[in-house]
Amino acid sequence: MSIPKEPRQIMINLMYLVLTALLALNVSNEILNAFKVLAKGIGDSNEAINFKTTEAYNNIVSNSKDKTQADKVMPFKLKADAVVAKSDEMIAYLENWKKRIIADAGGYNDDSTIKAEGNIDATTDLLVEKKGGDTVKSKIVALRDFLLQSVTEKDAKELAPLMPLNVTKPPKSDHNPTGDWNIGYFEHMPTVAAIAMFSKFQNDVRSSESQVITKLSEEAHVTEIKFDTVAAVAVPTTSYALVGQKIEASILLAAFNKSTKPTVILQGGGGSVKPAVNGVVPWETVASGTGLQTVKGVVELATEGGGKQSKSFSFSYMVGSTGASMQLDKMNVFYIGVDNPITVAAAGYSIEDVSVEPEVATGVTTKEDAAAGKGHYNITVEKEGPLQMNIKAKTQDGTKKIVGGLKVRVKSIPNPIASLADKYGGPMSASLFRVQIAPAAKLLNFDFDTRFLVVGFSFSMQPKGRDYQGPFTVYNPSGARFTDKDDIKKAMASAKIGDKVFIEDIKVIGPDHKVRTLPGSLTFTLN
Repeated sequence: MSIPKEPRQIMINLMYLVLTALLALNVSNEILNAFKVLAKGIGDSNEAINFKTTEAYNNIVSNSKDKTQADKVMPFKLKADAVVAKSDEMIAYLENWKKRIIADAGGYNDDSTIKAEGNIDATTDLLVEKKGGDTVKSKIVALRDFLLQSVTEKDAKELAPLMPLNVTKPPKSDHNPTGDWNIGYFEHMPTVAAIAMFSKFQNDVRSSESQVITKLSEEAHVTEIKFDTVAAVAVPTTSYALVGQKIEASILLAAFNKSTKPTVILQGGGGSVKPAVNGVVPWETVASGTGLQTVKGVVELATEGGGKQSKSFSFSYMVGSTGASMQLDKMNVFYIGVDNPITVAAAGYSIEDVSVEPEVATGVTTKEDAAAGKGHYNITVEKEGPLQMNIKAKTQDGTKKIVGGLKVRVKSIPNPIASLADKYGGPMSASLFRVQIAPAAKLLNFDFDTRFLVVGFSFSMQPKGRDYQGPFTVYNPSGARFTDKDDIKKAMASAKIGDKVFIEDIKVIGPDHKVRTLPGSLTFTLN
């Protein structure tokens, strides 16, 4: 365009340019005002969504405090807590991005309005050039995945296409040939438009959070077990009683569903279960042993929501015999110095009223085995010979009478076998011999867990081609060792191939606390 020469025409052209700029500025302001209105509207929407979410969440919390529902609802309450916490964290993260963009664009005016609402450099710099948009996108994806994993697989498939929190790839264009998310959403975006965009992200978070909390609230209440049948059940406090004794029972109405197939898993007490019939699982066993028997297990039942509920159970019954009985649980004798376990029972009497006592109390101790249960005792004895053990039962007048018994042989524990390095004589390498500490004594093939301590021995050695060394005697009540005597240490240190070693007069102390001298000796030839 040629420049006019007349001042009047120049003035007209300048006014036209100014008017055009003002019109363009007015359009820009209208757009910016629209973004401000949009951001405010999204904020109001968030408040409405928060109200709905809080209502559903409070319903879960309230039910988790109800003792009748706590066990069922608590797992969903814990998930809801995590969803709310993660969502609040994301809201705060997005809000911080708003502050960073406004600050980078120049901050606020005195009246708290944004100084440079139309600034397009801040978003481009922070979110495109500095790749801030990549972090925003990854956090959106991570939160979406977490929210969908917080509900059942069925509900997740239902929510996935409806959940607003999502990352949509922008269409490709000449300006954005690769469809880059950062460029498509943030490049050359005015500050106020970026604020509206992040408010939209926050709205997506709150909407998605609300969807998940609502589903968790529904899931917490579809795990109900539906009952269609009621039956009277009486549970006695004991399944064994004597004439004249009080018998108590709890009588109640039990509700069950005839169409359900509960699974019973026995965890102790034996017996076997049969398939459920009309919602009831039969149990049976053949009585064995004597005394109080306890059956434990778990009942598992599928719920309407596809989950499973488990409840444990326990009941006891008494097994008697045709008369009083005593069973020696390990061997047919009592051994001195150890606990000898026995089990007693008496037909016609509660096991709580049955006890066992020696006819001669001196040197005999009777203790109830609390771990094994009623009717089980540990007997300790101090001297050999026959011992009469009587079974007594409490009568109606409170006195005790003998209802059975057994004469038991009492023996000392057999002698252990001496050894060195788990060898009982014969060849032994010189290097192995030189590192030994002391001989040992073991009781082989004995049912009781019993230990013997070597407290003394005599040591001698015939070196090949050298003078005989020893005998050297050692005695130590806390455990005799080769190192207790310097002469033995020197002899062992000089031991060579061809030398002979003799360990004799071996003394031990067992559970009866008496010192025994073991027959025989240990003889080794070093090689």
